[in-house]
Amino acid sequence: MYRPTNKSFISRYVHSLWLRSPERTEALKRDKYTCQICGVKASKKKGSEQKVQVHHKRSIGNMDEIVKVIKEQLLCEPDFLITLCPTCHKQEDDKRYLETMNEPSTN
Repeated sequence: MYRPTNKSFISRYVHSLWLRSPERTEALKRDKYTCQICGVKASKKKGSEQKVQVHHKRSIGNMDEIVKVIKEQLLCEPDFLITLCPTCHKQEDDKRYLETMNEPSTN
């Protein structure tokens, strides 16, 4: 029985993806796991544990909107999905790309 993916699952998955992303890891390494405002350093030492977090300098927008886009475009209803072999899948993607490239510009 089909049950659509719920929003809380998508939010948790996106958060998990972020926590494991190479971009986040690179920022932590670059900044030597140290708060760039107050200088607090991350520590796992027992009794003096200290966490640091990675902050987006540019707003990531509304998480509800991000989840909505994922749900509408990636995790869409099965009626909007079709099973294809890799060759046909690539052909369909290429065809869609060419169609968007040939659309008149709105500028």
